[in-house]
Amino acid sequence: MKEPRVVTFGCRLNTYESEVMRDHAKNAGLDDAIIINTCAVTTEAERQARQSIRRLRRENPDAKIFVTGCAVQVNPDKFAKMPEIDRIFGNDSKMKAETFLMPEHERVVVNDIMSVEETASHLVSGFEGRARAFVQVQNGCDHRCTFCIIPFGRGNSRSVPMGEIVTQVRELVANGYGEVVLTGVDITSYGHDLPGKPTLGQMTRRLLAQVPELPRLRISSVDPVEVDDDIFRLIAIEPRLMPHMHISLQAGDDMVLKRMKRRHLRQDVIDFCEKVRGLRSDVTFGADIIAGFPTETDEMAENTLRLVDECGLIYLHVFPYSSRPGTPAARMPQVAKDIRKERAGALRDAGEIQLSNFLKSRIGLIENVLVEKENTGHTEHFAPVLLDRVIEPGTIAKAKVIGLEDGKLKAELAG
Repeated sequence: MKEPRVVTFGCRLNTYESEVMRDHAKNAGLDDAIIINTCAVTTEAERQARQSIRRLRRENPDAKIFVTGCAVQVNPDKFAKMPEIDRIFGNDSKMKAETFLMPEHERVVVNDIMSVEETASHLVSGFEGRARAFVQVQNGCDHRCTFCIIPFGRGNSRSVPMGEIVTQVRELVANGYGEVVLTGVDITSYGHDLPGKPTLGQMTRRLLAQVPELPRLRISSVDPVEVDDDIFRLIAIEPRLMPHMHISLQAGDDMVLKRMKRRHLRQDVIDFCEKVRGLRSDVTFGADIIAGFPTETDEMAENTLRLVDECGLIYLHVFPYSSRPGTPAARMPQVAKDIRKERAGALRDAGEIQLSNFLKSRIGLIENVLVEKENTGHTEHFAPVLLDRVIEPGTIAKAKVIGLEDGKLKAELAG
């Protein structure tokens, strides 16, 4: 039986929303549909989406092609000019079942995302081809970093009520998911718009208490100066909260951070990592970093590079700066593209060294591995693992690390 196909670009929140759309399209009987969920974080991400749309049309001349996501929300007219697309809808519309039942003559449905005041939870029973599930707890962003277009694609910050999150996680655990990741655009802003103004930590504490059958919980990218005391307490005492934190870092130089309009300084990141490691010594850290931000000098770039070693950052998402029209950073003096690329390469190399050192430190240890596909999976610290034999996806298995292979831990199943 044919089913709708979803092609997802970008963040974990898009992954979650793609599953919601898959269910809506199935229920609407759109078995021949291809849905492209775009990203607008860089101009390159938007270019890749347009390239993918053209390729999919060539390969599927009779399919209905729907396009949505942040790139569409920000630039609906650009996508409306593409003859390959049958229907276009924005980030608010894509989450509504009725959007997939609309008459075909309504080709473009993109509303004012800034007028959206609520984010509802959607019961997703599973994620195609995955053992790890994602749950949206927040959407949008109230901050206006000078490089970022995302608030104009997602709207202002709004949170999902705690009870709805608990219900969603219970459903996923009942369907066999051993790990849930809480996702959002600015997740540490969670709760300010809800009655009582609960924090991310309070919501996480309640979730773990009310779903004791949940084996593993992860929190996606956090702002280091917005992490609340309840999160720190959970890091110290709750083994089900995974020992891996991903930091929305962007830079490690104070002047660059100020020009980005970030809310933290270099020392704040160092203090955050030290505090978390003081609570749980084996915690690992990842980070998002922009290389070659406008006005960045060699000295400023070096400050960011040194921070990788100073904080022991092992999972880096490095992006050469990409100018987004309409953002303040696009009007600042630009760093040459070849220098951006060079600085991004240096950051990736530093991250690879940190990761290699960490992986080597795990040899000989017993790890709890979430099996995701045949004989591969990830440890609690999010280290990739290659097991010695195939095991049922979704299983959390104990395995002894015996070596390294192609950047992954090699491990033998225990027992």
